[in-house]
This record gives sequence, structure tokens and C-alpha cells, in this order.
Amino acid sequence: MLNLNFRLACLIIIAALTILGNTEAVRGIQAGVNPNTGRRPFRQEFSTFKNSGPAFDLYIQALQTFQQRDQTALLSYFQVAGIHGVPFRSWDGVDGNNNAGYCTHASTLFPIWHRPYVALYEQVIWNYAQQIAATYPISKRSEYRDAARTLRIPYWDWSMTPTMPPEVNWPTIFIVGPNGTSNVVNPLYNYTFHPQPSDTDFPPYVGSSRGTPVASYHSTVRYPDAAGQSQPDLANKQLQANGPANVDRLFALWQAVYPESHVTPQVNTAGTFTNDPGTTEDIDTPLTPFHSDESGQLWAPATAWSTRTFGYTYPEIVDWGVNRSQLASNVKSGLNALYNPTGSIQRRSESRDTSNELQLSPNAMDAQWFANVRVQKSAATSPFFVHLFLGAVPTDPATWSFAPNLVGSHSVVDTSLLSSANPNLPATLYGQIPLNHALLAAGNSDLAPSNVIPILTSSLNWRLQNLDDSPLDVGQVPSLKIHIVGQEVKQTARADQFPEYGPLKVFRQVTRGKYGGLGDNDDAG
Repeated sequence: MLNLNFRLACLIIIAALTILGNTEAVRGIQAGVNPNTGRRPFRQEFSTFKNSGPAFDLYIQALQTFQQRDQTALLSYFQVAGIHGVPFRSWDGVDGNNNAGYCTHASTLFPIWHRPYVALYEQVIWNYAQQIAATYPISKRSEYRDAARTLRIPYWDWSMTPTMPPEVNWPTIFIVGPNGTSNVVNPLYNYTFHPQPSDTDFPPYVGSSRGTPVASYHSTVRYPDAAGQSQPDLANKQLQANGPANVDRLFALWQAVYPESHVTPQVNTAGTFTNDPGTTEDIDTPLTPFHSDESGQLWAPATAWSTRTFGYTYPEIVDWGVNRSQLASNVKSGLNALYNPTGSIQRRSESRDTSNELQLSPNAMDAQWFANVRVQKSAATSPFFVHLFLGAVPTDPATWSFAPNLVGSHSVVDTSLLSSANPNLPATLYGQIPLNHALLAAGNSDLAPSNVIPILTSSLNWRLQNLDDSPLDVGQVPSLKIHIVGQEVKQTARADQFPEYGPLKVFRQVTRGKYGGLGDNDDAG
């Protein structure tokens, strides 16, 4: 009997170790990395990556294969995309009890959480690319295998190009496949559920919106229509154009410029799928559900701190052969060249005529102006947009999103169902829309308050719009508060230094007395 019990105990231990050894390891990609120098392939901005030839061809085909995988598979597109939010399910054995996704919204961990997440996505894409490259004819196989080996996913730099890449709006796209050039179904355009998920997993119009520069780019997971097609909201296209990779890039840039900065302990009042509301999160908090090995060890900010660990970098961050000080200087110079040039203004949208815009950079001025937007997250029964215009609002609401005088838009996604499921989520949404580019485009090169305030007071208008393009009465959203802030900017002559920014000042007079404007007794916070 003793021998039998011992054998049974051993079998239980072996079974437990086997289960522990079944976790999916997120290691990134080491192919193409020079182990001696640390040189590694770049993740490229989408507008550059789309012209990369073999790499882009492989990416499109790998993404197609990824999306076609059975949705019950752990590494299916359905499940990997679902890690971010809905459906609220366990992934890779990491269980939770909260009515929220794994993504650390409203948390100090938000940027670093995306590092292993995007690395997982990239890892899956890379593996498919190796298989696809091997199917090309002999005459092209070597070229495509080389491209597959150094393949890294692109990122969408929404600061440089605020509109998403036009390719995400094409139902089909031309690529060179193993059988030659063909026009294929574009996986950047949408995702077809197979099978269609239940209403329990994807309740209508569940979403979130944040006001921070890093977190405000996305809204929700796309939802299926009756035919199983994902609906044309933003988040799925942003995933496929790799907006999340830009979150990681922004964090990596911050790390390079401020190498002594670390994750400051902070209470997460909202919580996540695994982290209870009120949890204090720090540099050792597990980044669930991502495992660093097959034994069940989870990544944490301390272990996922460097992009070197995952085998990639970004064009502005060449961190081999330089010390920390040199790297910080080089990165600052690169960022100034991108976002604070002394030359021509960047095109704000491929849908707008910018031929009459002044050839001035909106960031190279001696002042910065913004419109702050505040609204309750469940202000309406369905999602809507807040559109700001400089000048008359077009009479046809269907043209609002592409109007030449559109300053910018803030999306408000209804989260009433999430609110009832998780009352700890923040009740108020915040957004900030830059105004300098619009002021310059309208011929105003003097950005002093004495000039800007009268212009904005007489010309700044806003409208609310439902997703079906129908207008929404501003009076139906009493929690909407819009106000103008500005700050002085001291430019520097050195390419490797950032401008100095003064404190933000509130100018209530611009929106005072207008529906949705900040009143004298309203808090400007």
C-alpha cells in the first residue's frame, strides 16, 4: 500500500509539472539579432513598412493565416486579440474574477503591459512568415526567407499621421505571393468571426476611452454584425495597423531619454481581469497573462524593461555602441526632427487639401493651444464623436469627419454595461485636441493670446455625431465640458534638447455661454 501511495504521489507531481510546463512562452524573436553588438531589426512605421516589398507581402499573408486559425486555439487571432478586452476569458491558464480585460487601463503599468503583448503578436506573425517564405519558388525563396528572418511588425505613428493608414480601409490589397502578384482579401480591413461569438462574450457597444496621450488612441474591440463581419469601428484596424506597437515605442523613447525613470508604485482603482481594484502596482507586479517561459513564470515590468529582451528596436533608438547619455541625446535629436522641424508642416490627413497651409511647424511656435474635452463615459445611449471645427460647420453631417476645417475629433464610447459590471472604472473621460495646426492652416502665425483668443471665441465650434453619421443634440449631453488652455513655449537652438513648456493657463472666455462650454462655476480639471 505504501508503495502504491508513493507511486500515486509521483504521478500527481509529474502531472502537475506537465501542466505547469504547458504555458505559452512569450520570448520575442532573436533571429536577426547580433549577439555581440546588440544590433537588432527595427519595427518600422507603417508608411515605410508598406513599401518594404517581401516583408510586407509576408506580413499580409501571415496576418491572413493568423486570422483564419480556429478560434478555440490559444494562439488564434480571436484569442490573442481578446486578451486586450472582451471577451472576459482566461488566457493561457491565467484565471481572474473581475469583469474587465487583462489590459491595465487606468494604471501605471499601461505602457509596459503592451511590451509582452505586442511581442506575442509579433512572435505569432513571425512564425507564420517563416512557413510562408518557404513556399515561394526557388527564384524568390532566398529573398523572402531573408525578409522573414528579420521581419518585425510595423507601428502606426498617430502623431505623425493622425489618420489611420489608408490601407486599413481597402477590402482587398495587392501583394506578391508564392504564385505571383494577386489582389487578396485584406486582413487589415476587418476580421470575420468563425463562428460568430455570443452576445454574452460581445455585448453591444462595450468600450472605453482614456484621455492620456498614450492611452487615448483606441476604443474597443470590434463587434460582429449578423453575418459575422467585424463592424467598422476603430480598434481592430488599430490593432492590425499596430497602434499598440506605438504605445510600446512611446514608452521605449521615454526610457531612452529618461533612463533613470522606473515604474512608480500606484494604486489601480479600476482593476483588471486579474488585479483587484485598489491593488498597488509596481515594477514587480505580474504582467498577466504573459509567461516568460513554459514553467508558468509571468513577465513583470522589471523583467520586460528592455526591448533587447524581445529582439527588436525602433528607428530612433539605436542603442548599440553608445552610452546612456549619447543615446538620450540622439533620441532627442531624432524626435525633434520628426515632431518639431523647422521646415514644412506635416499633412494632417490624406483626405484634406493642405495646399494653403502655412509652411510652419505647429510644434516650432512660441505657444501651444489645446481644447480640453470632458464628458461622462455613459453620457449617451450609444457611442458618439465630439467634432471641433474652426469656422462654419458643414451643413451635411456626413462630411463632418473629413471637413477641411475639422480641427480634430474625440470619440466617446458608451461603457454603461462595463460600468455596471465594474463600478470602479473611472466615470469621466478626458481628451485633449491640439489647435496649433488648425490656427496655422487658417493663416494665423501669431499665436499670442491677444490674437488667438478672439479667433477661437468667434470661430471655434463643435458638434456631436452618432456612429451612423446622424447629429446628436449637444443639449442631450449635459456632462460635456469643453475649454481652451494654452502655454508658452521656449524653443531651443540645440537639436538634442527639447523645448521648455510653461504652465497651462485656462481661457474660459472662449467657450463661456455655449452649449457644452465650460462655465464660470465649472471645475476646469
